[in-house]
Amino acid sequence: MKRLLLVAVLSALSIMPVFAKDKLNVLTTTTDLRSIAESIGGDKVKADALGYGTQDPHFIEAKPSFMLKAKKADLFIRVGLELEIGYEELIIDGSRNPKIRIGQPGHLDASDGVPLLEVPTTQQVDRSMGDVHPMGNPHYWLDPLNAKIVAANIAKRLSELSPENAGYFRENLAAFNAKIDGKMAGWNAAMAPFRGQKVAIYHRSWPYFFNRFGLVDACELEPKPGIPPSPAHLSEVIEIMKRNDLPIVLMEVFYDETPADFVAQKTGAKVVVVPNSVGGDPAAKDYCSLIDTIVERVSGALKK
Repeated sequence: MKRLLLVAVLSALSIMPVFAKDKLNVLTTTTDLRSIAESIGGDKVKADALGYGTQDPHFIEAKPSFMLKAKKADLFIRVGLELEIGYEELIIDGSRNPKIRIGQPGHLDASDGVPLLEVPTTQQVDRSMGDVHPMGNPHYWLDPLNAKIVAANIAKRLSELSPENAGYFRENLAAFNAKIDGKMAGWNAAMAPFRGQKVAIYHRSWPYFFNRFGLVDACELEPKPGIPPSPAHLSEVIEIMKRNDLPIVLMEVFYDETPADFVAQKTGAKVVVVPNSVGGDPAAKDYCSLIDTIVERVSGALKK
């Protein structure tokens, strides 16, 4: 009996380290956040995303399958700035997971500390203004230096949830920052010839990218954010493009290209379709290759 008891105790002790090394389940709202979380968490996390890179992140549905994913999450990470206002609370409520509720350690707003652009100056923001975000434009991840802030936020929270791995997360954060810094030289060099260049865009996804690399938004095909283009507004856009000799229309992969093609036909501009999230194009496999893809396609189109 003593021998059997000893074997049982040793078996239990051998199992304990396995449990201690279990991965943290991380659920993000977008593929960009998932990619950064994977870079920081490494083999200590298992990360998943609610959305795909080929869909508009404003309009993810609160599916029961997403609630099941959220139920298993140790950490829920959102873009914030009300990007997820239509579905986040429904998913969290449906998950019945108290760990990931807003205000809990298992809930992280990745925008914390990001220098925000396009914060409305008017006190009253309503739906008549289109899809305007009262806290600022939420597409901040398209500035690579903001990605470093997001990575730091994730590393800090992972360290709080798994303090025994804090050193590992800090090392991964340093490696991520070094990779961004190394890439910035090439990205800046590719975009430098076009600083001050005016372009047309479809949706206001690009202020942070433009702010970092010096492009200028001269007009948008949407009359208001989130409102599809009307014939009257497209006529105005065509006049602006002709007057300013705008060379490209920059748009995301998930919008209908018909209005942009029409405008391009009337003005001689080129429609440049790029992913604005990881997975939005086969070339955009992770965060850095996403920025690679955008820079290559935009700079390539402007050269021509």
